[in-house]
Amino acid sequence: MKIQHLVALFAAAVTFTACDDTTDTIGASLSNLTDAVEVGTASFDIPSNSILADSVLSNSLTGYIGKVRDPETGAYITGDFMAQFTCLEDYQFPDKNNLYGRNAHGKLEAGLVNADSCELRLFYRGFYGDSTRTMKMKAMEMSQTMNEDRSYYSSFDPLEQGLVRKDGAQATKVYSLIDYNLPQNVRDSSNYTPYITIKFNQPYTDKNGKVYSNYGTYVLETYYEHPEYFKNAYTFRNHVVPGFFFKNVGGLGNMAYISDSQLNVYYHQKHQYSETDSVNGEPVTVKKDTIFQNVTSFWGTEEVLQTTTITNDKSTLEKLVADQSCTYLKTPAGIYTEMTLPVDDITKGHENDIVTSAQLVVPRLNNTSTSEYAFDAPQKVLLIPKDSIRSFFENNDIDNNKTAYITSWTNSGDNSYIFSNIASLVTSMKNVDKAKRSTNWNKIVLIPVEVSTTSTYSSYTGQTSTVTTKVANDMSLTSTRLAKGTSQNSPIKLSVIYSRFK
Repeated sequence: MKIQHLVALFAAAVTFTACDDTTDTIGASLSNLTDAVEVGTASFDIPSNSILADSVLSNSLTGYIGKVRDPETGAYITGDFMAQFTCLEDYQFPDKNNLYGRNAHGKLEAGLVNADSCELRLFYRGFYGDSTRTMKMKAMEMSQTMNEDRSYYSSFDPLEQGLVRKDGAQATKVYSLIDYNLPQNVRDSSNYTPYITIKFNQPYTDKNGKVYSNYGTYVLETYYEHPEYFKNAYTFRNHVVPGFFFKNVGGLGNMAYISDSQLNVYYHQKHQYSETDSVNGEPVTVKKDTIFQNVTSFWGTEEVLQTTTITNDKSTLEKLVADQSCTYLKTPAGIYTEMTLPVDDITKGHENDIVTSAQLVVPRLNNTSTSEYAFDAPQKVLLIPKDSIRSFFENNDIDNNKTAYITSWTNSGDNSYIFSNIASLVTSMKNVDKAKRSTNWNKIVLIPVEVSTTSTYSSYTGQTSTVTTKVANDMSLTSTRLAKGTSQNSPIKLSVIYSRFK
């Protein structure tokens, strides 16, 4: 049998057996494949400890607004966020002559450029905490655009950095996450996405001192003076609307997960339509006019920036990091778990062998909190080398099953985070020149993440495949304890399969 065939058969067998929780019978079962391959197994203790995540790259597609108290520690966590808005390519408002605005007497008049009203809507598809609690936020116009020529971390506060206009558009909103203004049947509808509305109908003064009836009128007049500013997302955010910063200024008890943001400008316009009428018994086409209210919406999308600012109680997090009874995974911008792979021990005596499989099992400890608002455990966890944390997120990398792995946890089974095969990572660490090894050369870190995917259908195979498009730091409220790994008799195990050709 050819060597390449042996390799293919062996790899297939390892893939099948790697899903098993034990390696007791792996050697015997694989040896039956062929007498040309020798197989060995071993298990290694993995030590671990908690490390402070501090500030993380804030490039999540979700914005977080609110303030809560961690039921596990009693510490406060606050979320504020900045959102930008985009416009369609070469967007056009109606011809100015077809625009109707209200004159000094409140009557609609042709050719007047003013908006009826303007509002911001913040749609949320999830939240943490008590939805009936009364909260208070302040929406503030940015003084300049936060462009994507740098990385923004969760500790970056646009207000502290002087990026918010002190005399710009501002509005305060008192809200609850249940909108009691809507009937119950509307709120319960599957087509309903709850949102928070912030009105901007007060007079607005731009940077040049020009006064407008409201913020929407400013957007309209800017278009008719400079339509080139509405060419694309870049010109719009750099010349018209640089974005808004949403800051929690009151209330305690919930955190809203903002999935979409929307700037709406309402105005009246003339619409001409044709209608068939009868004159002397003969059908004729008559052109008629109607005046109706229209709305233009500018959305927050992936084309523009959205960042979240997280304020944590650092002293409380440091106490958890010092806890030697366990380790933690805690978000947002909280705690990671670091582990050390005994690469030299793994390869000792196996210098010429292939590490075919390396399964890592990290047991989770059940939450002892009895609070109904206890944080959920992170659902998806990324494993990467410690030295790669910053570059992984800043380069928008995704898991590749070579140096970056993602696993999921569900509230069932053996209550562990299981990485079925990190052999490629072990091998890459083994190949690091000893003279060039850094302090962290064999350290890996578990990081809770948010994963975005897309599905594609193949008409050729008739199957749908899911592809990861983005991996970002999980900025939602999660927490879990993990079993503390030790250098001897560790509850965290790495089960290794070696192979060699005779």
